[in-house]
Amino acid sequence: MVKAKISRKPRLSQGDIIRDVEHIEYVQEKSGIIEVSKIVFPLCIVLTQDCDLAQDYKFRWSKKQTPNEDKWLLSVILAPIYNVEHIYTGEHLSEIGMSMTPINRRKTQGQNLRNNETPRYHYLEFPENIPIVPSVVDFKHYFSANVAYLKSHKTSSFVCQVSELFREDISQRFSSYLSRIGLP
Repeated sequence: MVKAKISRKPRLSQGDIIRDVEHIEYVQEKSGIIEVSKIVFPLCIVLTQDCDLAQDYKFRWSKKQTPNEDKWLLSVILAPIYNVEHIYTGEHLSEIGMSMTPINRRKTQGQNLRNNETPRYHYLEFPENIPIVPSVVDFKHYFSANVAYLKSHKTSSFVCQVSELFREDISQRFSSYLSRIGLP
């Protein structure tokens, strides 16, 4: 079981879980009409390193004048968190018209998922005081969001923050997943 706290910091922090995060899928112009397609993820976890988030906050929102903005981030890395039941059925992206390979919860695939032995996923179970069902972070679906948007959105949509030890585990697994050697 993952340890999480509900206490909220004013800044974005690694391990923050935020609900209803918008991801701009694409923007296109056709005959003078601009079309914006967005996906709203019910839950996301902040994966950007906490030291970078702290520096961004300190220099972006402090009253102190700085000669430049070299500590500012352009965006924050996030990954969606899906209900594990939807992962098992392969329906976690059905609302955007995608079907995924089901994972049989009773066989080795399901056991490996719950034991965090599948590199693509990180399984999470929360304590009773956190209103999140057993869930899975899917590292393949990571994306970025604007810092100012996310900080503002966190004010009304913060759920909890994964404790330091557990967020480091998630961060290490995400890093490992991204640095894997691609095989054909």
